[in-house]
Amino acid sequence: MTVTVTAVYATVDTVRNAFDDLVSTGIDREKVFADEDNKQVKVMIPESAVNEVKEILNRHRPTELR
Repeated sequence: MTVTVTAVYATVDTVRNAFDDLVSTGIDREKVFADEDNKQVKVMIPESAVNEVKEILNRHRPTELR
């Protein structure tokens, strides 16, 4: 089952850094969406990868993670 994990950040720079971090760890670029207008990163991943993705997103100190 595919799930979407969304992280909200305080700055656009943090959105870009989180996006780059996810892609550099091997997550497919087509599965990661950087919404700079809303300062969000959305990742569509298998349910089995949720913990790994949340760990990566938390490195960048999101204001909200869902």
